[in-house]
Amino acid sequence: MEVFNNINPWWFFSNWESKDKHLREWYSQGIKWVPNWINELSLEPFSLNFVYGTRQVGKTTGLKLLIRELINRSVDPLSIYYIDLDYVASLQEFRKIVEEVIKEMKKRNNEKAYLFLDEVTSIDEWWRIVKYFIDSGEFKNVVITVSGSSTLRLTKIPEKFPGRRGKGKDVQVMPLSFPEFAQIKSGKTKEELLFDTSLTLSLFEDYLKVGGFPKSINNNPDSSQALIQGVLSEVYKAKMSAEIVQNLIYSIVDKIPSAMSFNSIASDLGVSHNTVSEYLEFLKDIFIIGIAYLKRGEEVIKRKEKKIFFRDPFILRSMSLWVNKEFDESALLESVVQEHLMRKEGGEVFYYKNSEEIDVVTKNYKIEVKKKRSHKSYPKDVIILDKDEIPFFLIKL
Repeated sequence: MEVFNNINPWWFFSNWESKDKHLREWYSQGIKWVPNWINELSLEPFSLNFVYGTRQVGKTTGLKLLIRELINRSVDPLSIYYIDLDYVASLQEFRKIVEEVIKEMKKRNNEKAYLFLDEVTSIDEWWRIVKYFIDSGEFKNVVITVSGSSTLRLTKIPEKFPGRRGKGKDVQVMPLSFPEFAQIKSGKTKEELLFDTSLTLSLFEDYLKVGGFPKSINNNPDSSQALIQGVLSEVYKAKMSAEIVQNLIYSIVDKIPSAMSFNSIASDLGVSHNTVSEYLEFLKDIFIIGIAYLKRGEEVIKRKEKKIFFRDPFILRSMSLWVNKEFDESALLESVVQEHLMRKEGGEVFYYKNSEEIDVVTKNYKIEVKKKRSHKSYPKDVIILDKDEIPFFLIKL
């Protein structure tokens, strides 16, 4: 187990937090918070928890804060095991590591143990090893939490562990929403923000620049580059073409907020319609984009043009920087509304277009987003939001 000593400092030091690079960075930040999602995980054995979300969103730091919380609750530090699979080269090596962990658990007589497998999606078919040892009964008194930056390689795997999750939960980790950002940065409640117009508008301008990522919120100079490198890391893991991804993002940034067809993107890139579909699904899977399909009445028309949006203002800014293509502010505003409604309304958002267009449609909302107040008339059930109205609408959601 010597190889794990450096990344499990709580085994040796009572002041281990000062020796952990993720918590050192967290403590040094001017704006920091303990994420709520760590309280959603099951901590009773047997559990197999899935934690997934885009790169740089703070998954690893959240896991370390959970480890801190467990130790503060008097959990034996020697019963907590953390493995970073970004540094594991192969499935065979992963199996050996898991075997070593199981041996150590027995040697230490852990009545109950916690195993954190961070960025597990770095290893193809990682689930085979975990599934094997679950089936063998080795983890019956263990809480396993696996994290990854891709839903496809984490929860959409062929086996999906049927009947093997125990009390485990799925937790999606996303950048802070605007209401979360505003409350953390200002220290005020939603109610106070609704009555402080100038502060809320100022916070919204800030949010449109830095989004909801810890590094960008703290104005870390390498935050954009770290996000871009994180995306490239996922591209290489998925054995996809970085050139196609970059060209695809350029085409999207060029077209948003207008609806677009796969064929028009394929024409830009000089690739097939199927390749565009595959790569868009990949970007959706790693939480970079969302896709809004055309909806008329109850019918969702997937073959028609789609609206594509970036899932956080800082993602849009970083991708724009990467491909050297400016975006229209109306695209930024519309994407913020689309993302917040998608989170609120169960993961789906649409748009409507017939004789008129409605930017954002969900089960309970029809919204038209404008940079400035529009004098055009819309049906009574359509909410018109200009830039200054958006933050208050989001806080009330």
